[in-house]
Amino acid sequence: MPESAPLHLAIALEGAGWHPAAWRAPDARAGELFTPAYWLDLVQEAERGLVDFVTIEDSVGVRPARYDASDPEESPGRVQGRLDAVLTAARVAPLTRHIGLVPTVTVTHSEPFHASKAIATLDYVSSGRAGLRVQLSARPYEAALFGRRTFTHRIEDRDDPAVATLVTDLFDEAADYVEVVRRLWDSWEDDAVIRDAATGRFVDRDRLHYIDFSGKWFSVKGPSITPRPPQGQPLVTALAHATVPYRFAARSADVVYVTPSDAAQARAVEREVRAEQAAAGRDREPLHVFGDLVVFLDATEAEAVARKERLDELAGEAFVSDAPVFTGTPAGLADRLLEWRAAGLSGFRLRPAAVPHDLLALTRGLVPELQARGAFRREYEAGTLRGLLGLGRPASRYATASGSPADSPATATAPATA
Repeated sequence: MPESAPLHLAIALEGAGWHPAAWRAPDARAGELFTPAYWLDLVQEAERGLVDFVTIEDSVGVRPARYDASDPEESPGRVQGRLDAVLTAARVAPLTRHIGLVPTVTVTHSEPFHASKAIATLDYVSSGRAGLRVQLSARPYEAALFGRRTFTHRIEDRDDPAVATLVTDLFDEAADYVEVVRRLWDSWEDDAVIRDAATGRFVDRDRLHYIDFSGKWFSVKGPSITPRPPQGQPLVTALAHATVPYRFAARSADVVYVTPSDAAQARAVEREVRAEQAAAGRDREPLHVFGDLVVFLDATEAEAVARKERLDELAGEAFVSDAPVFTGTPAGLADRLLEWRAAGLSGFRLRPAAVPHDLLALTRGLVPELQARGAFRREYEAGTLRGLLGLGRPASRYATASGSPADSPATATAPATA
């Protein structure tokens, strides 16, 4: 990625922060975690920092303390319970103006029809700033909460061939899920709502289309109940750590979050994602590759290290994450981000270890540092999330279809799985 390319920033909001003991920090607002005012404050602070978007974490089960734990009972001692991410984003949307809102949706146990209309509605409520972070669920205890399917293997046993098959199947399912969501967003042409009072026709039904998706996991006829969103296609994002999820993201997403440990690995991962993108036939489409980092930021590296150690002591164990952990100063983090941008990454999703401390360090420390180096915006330059990321507004794939949906529906078949 050339040094002159715009640097994009996202902030991943998770409870009181990504460290399991963050809620016990002196400045934590643990008593407000389930209030809309808390989340509004966080998003508005991120907007003051001019970041492209926030992601809002979600899950279908009570969270385990360790990211690699398979059961919430393995390590108690962190925040349990959460608000629904999509509804939280909808509450925040009218009270913000520029920042993108990307809630997490677990696709393994939900229906794409419901997700499609929820994110489309968020795009209306936010006037074109909505996105979706796709998340899978392979943990047996989470499947048991729904009772509709059974997972018998520990997802952490990655060397087990049965786990590898399960993971591949779940990502294939997720790819079909996203395909259904995207087709439902397109199922209303942009000018389908005509509001012709003289004839009494509110909608031109010739501009509504069946999607007739039929695949291994979903058979969805459509069309959507919600008109095409303001962005046409709200942003689809996904976290990926290895080849199978890279393949899924290269096929289905607009932004993929990756977790390299250094610049050389960032370069290698970016190349692998691009190869998968080309294999999926999307090499001419934009796909952002963002690096994910957990951050502890203070005035000096020693202070950041000491704060992390205090939180580790409260948690009873050293903090581990699926993403690299940066412990240092905003200037040091800026050095790291610009080095990795030169390695091919177009942006970063930063996870504040403790909120509000590390969130404020990002918006009031890192952002001015990047601005001083000419590497980050000084004002929002677009009105939609796709615009902020330099993505065009795609036309509906059904816009050229003719005939009424009753006698000439736009047909579609399931694409090859990832």
